[in-house]
Amino acid sequence: MEKSRPYVILSAAISIDGKIATRTRKSNLSSRKDLIRVHNLRKSVDAIIVGKNTIRVDDPLLTVRYVKGNNPIRVILDSKGGLSTKSNVIKTAKNIPTILVVSENAPRNIKKFTANGVQVIRCGKKKIDIKKLLKILGKKGIKKIVVEGGGTTNWYFFKEKLVDEIVVTITPYILGGSTAISLVEGVGFEKISNSFKLKKIEKIQNEIVLHYVS
Repeated sequence: MEKSRPYVILSAAISIDGKIATRTRKSNLSSRKDLIRVHNLRKSVDAIIVGKNTIRVDDPLLTVRYVKGNNPIRVILDSKGGLSTKSNVIKTAKNIPTILVVSENAPRNIKKFTANGVQVIRCGKKKIDIKKLLKILGKKGIKKIVVEGGGTTNWYFFKEKLVDEIVVTITPYILGGSTAISLVEGVGFEKISNSFKLKKIEKIQNEIVLHYVS
């Protein structure tokens, strides 16, 4: 890991067949006990990163609720800056630090976000430059990040070799479907070369949590 960027943990719950959501985008796979584990992870990091589709589909708060602890800074990736101001992360941005990351080509009118307490970062010309973004976040004192997807966001982090640790909960479901969202989307790698080392295995009732490190 480069010292100039934060430590990155990719966290997700998947079905037995590797999906993080159904074809209708339902993604509530984790049990309550696993959610407690996820929120313990959230409180241990400085920031949480998700893509725009996660916000549009799930409209999450991305806060620490199942345990006591501080909320991480919420970082939303939306290259075109088209996120709705009615989303939960925008509506609560005055109380919980929130960063919206857009490309340099995104519309210049960002007052609708800043007026709601959102900090806007322009990073990358047409698409968001993830490597550059992590360096920017590092300069802001962010040392540890959890990435909670979705599949496209996960792909960009793997593509740029920016994932230091993977924490995946395998849940007891089969979702199927070619249009269901996989843990990692994108075009995929041509060769089988991205190997991680198994660090730990946990059993939570009917689920298994796998911990891998780079």
